[in-house]
Amino acid sequence: MRTFTTSLLALTFALFLTSCSQDEELMPVEEAALEISADLTVEEAFAAEILSEVNEHRASLGLSALQNNSDSKVKAVEHTKYMATKGTISHDNFFKRSDYLKSKGAARVSENVAFGYRDAKEVVAAWIKSEGHREALEGNFTHSGISVVKNEKGTAYFTQIFITK
Repeated sequence: MRTFTTSLLALTFALFLTSCSQDEELMPVEEAALEISADLTVEEAFAAEILSEVNEHRASLGLSALQNNSDSKVKAVEHTKYMATKGTISHDNFFKRSDYLKSKGAARVSENVAFGYRDAKEVVAAWIKSEGHREALEGNFTHSGISVVKNEKGTAYFTQIFITK
């Protein structure tokens, strides 16, 4: 049991260290192509709840609310489907998403990803507890696109893309 707990803690720590991305960070360029599974469910209401929780947190700090952005939403959905199909969280192809969004007028792009949380409060609380995720949530961003996708087992995967217009 102790080995299992230690392994679980190590995995959780590793996921927190690798689950936030910003333009300024150096990330390996990885070409990631994967056929997307048909057994995925996009959870729009769940995504809306996350934006509400994020904006509530931002308001508590005197920060402006993030507005929905359709371009970043499309890229968030694509990436979340990719992660759910692959069965792991990642920032694969982040720079492609960032370049695309910049071509659509974004001055700055950042991204948070996660998996396994059951509700909006849980995922946002986890992001707030993680320094890198919190920096994105509290950053100088104006818009966001959020996606929640559940795989065939019901495990939720999350992508929130932040942009400054």
